Amino acid sequence: MLSVSDLSVSYGAISALSGISFSIPQGAIVTLIGGNGAGKTTTLRTISGLLRAKSGTVTFLGENISALAPHKIVARGLCHVPEGRMIFSNLTVDENLSMGAYLQTDAALIAKNRDYVFSIFPRLKERIKQTAGTLSGGEQQMLAIGRALMGNPKFLMLDEPSLGIAPRLISTIFEKIVEINKSHGITILLVEQNANLALEVSSYAYCLETGRIAMEGESKKLRADPQLKATYLGG
Repeated sequence: MLSVSDLSVSYGAISALSGISFSIPQGAIVTLIGGNGAGKTTTLRTISGLLRAKSGTVTFLGENISALAPHKIVARGLCHVPEGRMIFSNLTVDENLSMGAYLQTDAALIAKNRDYVFSIFPRLKERIKQTAGTLSGGEQQMLAIGRALMGNPKFLMLDEPSLGIAPRLISTIFEKIVEINKSHGITILLVEQNANLALEVSSYAYCLETGRIAMEGESKKLRADPQLKATYLGG
């Protein structure tokens, strides 16, 4: 469904990604793990068109999207929930969700997607007229994911969904991520510092180190790998 080939990205003279390649099949949950500065967020930002690659290609559903503007990538069904959530804090929950549907023209589909968001995140419905900036961290993450779902995505990229969330809500967020994947068949690319949790919910994983893929494999096998356990799982 998504293929990244020989992707290199630089910030000026500093190399952030050095020729990485990976692919994600339709319907899967795949995770990118690695330490700070490994290139995980850069990868997602490049796929979604927020950064331009120095070289390499990103192919989505058979189309090279490497040079497309972000809104055109969203229109093709690839949505990005960025690190830090990036909600519109001065708008209400309802207005934030409406912003997620800005490319949609089918009123019935918009209503259906809104109902779906409220079904998986009922707390958002309870706070529909509340200003988004006054929500808790967990509620803001629910809103960020819900806003992306309003775009009717086929493919969802999530960057650090557990960041800044109370521990009691982290498991809820990840349960909902799995539910979104299973109930709607939305393919998910997950970036997550909590490597143990990421490997638990995903089927396949790539481990990034300083802009390169250092290790890859089935998530359950990587969880048992002594080197990875020692480096990322505290084992």
